[in-house]
Amino acid sequence: MLERDGEPAAQVYAHLREYLGGLPLVTYNLAYNLEQVLQVEWKRLGIAQMGDGGFCALRLAHRLLDPVPAGNCKLQTLRQYYNLPERGPHTALREVETVADLFGKVLRPIAEQRGLDAWATLKAYAEDEWYPSCLSFGKFKGMNVMDARENPEFRMWLEWLANSSNAKSADMGRWYLRQMNAVKPASGEMLGVATRLSDAKADIATGSIAKFVHPSLQRLCDLIAISRVRLAELEAEYTSEKNRVAAFEARIFQRLRTHFEERDRLRLVVHYRKTFLDKLLTEGEEEAAKTRDDYEKAYTRTRQEYEATEAAMESKHRLSADEESELKRLWRELVKLFHPDRFADDPEKQEAYTNLTGAINAAKDSGDLATLRQIANDPTGYMLRQGWAAIDLSDTDDLEQLQKLLNSLNAEIFSVIEATNTLKQSASYELCQVVEKEPGILDRVVEQQINGITEEVEKLKAEAERLKQEIAELSGDDAPVIG
Repeated sequence: MLERDGEPAAQVYAHLREYLGGLPLVTYNLAYNLEQVLQVEWKRLGIAQMGDGGFCALRLAHRLLDPVPAGNCKLQTLRQYYNLPERGPHTALREVETVADLFGKVLRPIAEQRGLDAWATLKAYAEDEWYPSCLSFGKFKGMNVMDARENPEFRMWLEWLANSSNAKSADMGRWYLRQMNAVKPASGEMLGVATRLSDAKADIATGSIAKFVHPSLQRLCDLIAISRVRLAELEAEYTSEKNRVAAFEARIFQRLRTHFEERDRLRLVVHYRKTFLDKLLTEGEEEAAKTRDDYEKAYTRTRQEYEATEAAMESKHRLSADEESELKRLWRELVKLFHPDRFADDPEKQEAYTNLTGAINAAKDSGDLATLRQIANDPTGYMLRQGWAAIDLSDTDDLEQLQKLLNSLNAEIFSVIEATNTLKQSASYELCQVVEKEPGILDRVVEQQINGITEEVEKLKAEAERLKQEIAELSGDDAPVIG
């Protein structure tokens, strides 16, 4: 691409030097972009270094967002999690624009809240020794280091880490111990202890009773509400996009089914004629004869699979604007039912909840709006009609349960983002986009597919005929033919 469209490297870097002047470099993953890319290239070209020392935006993001609710700090994951603008094709310029969006809309407010409102303080904060609050490895993976204050075994493990012969591990362990000893639990909030808040106080001015809401409880409820809105948006987008691709695949399948079916039949014929010959030569005619039954069963299964796929494909259609609008409303209701850890201590209720989420996921995967509508509009009624145990799907005021819910929501958000990215990287999605922009290309794509399948079918026919002749030579011309 650079050889075709690019400019001479010396000219480009001259422009970069002029642009940078004496300004510092800030990049997302500084060590890689500067040390492994730019500096290596400058050395190869004999160009002097440029730009003063800056800091790593990835490291800053990781620290400001810790514990990272999106699951990781990949730039595109954060873009989707925080609903930042989609900048178009994946290019260096688009990534820079996304970093700017991340700074402006997410990182800057957090930094200013922490008093990081000047270059020097921000740079020092980004470069300061720091490690994530939750471990990403070892026996206590996933646990918050502050939990070690109430967990002697965890604390002993951190002390062991601090005395490691590996310098990096020892530095990490010692840093964690310093933080753990320096930070004290906020008044009234002991780690690991769930606090249920139902205290009430009298409002003397009006004579009414107002429920006291603990600040931590209110903050968790607010974060849960925000996470639910984001999850609903992502689920609606994923379901809509998956339905769009499924509708496209249905069109392709309907036009290619007979060709695929004939190819798969011949594949079975070739496979079982080869199996027949092998058994004939090693185990005798009686064992070889059983292969014919095996072929018939396999062929019947294949036809049934095609019939089932055809039936499933008939219901696939791209959602209308009204259906997509309804889908967004449905997901806003459905995400309120998300309570994965709530029923862990009650097997019957856990089974009922598993059944409910299974029904939601099955409806999502198949684009079954009718079922999603039933569950969203009356989840309890839906469960009773299925004969499942009744469960309370309302929110709790238990701080520990709410924290678990928030963690689970963030994990689910990350999971849906990953699923959406995987879908958008698939060949079907890319082809669907191309065909939508240029509808006439579908006929050419189908024709190419048919030509490729036809070529394989002809080879399979020749191979099947060769095997038939070989079987006839060994078993006699009157031997039953497989397929």
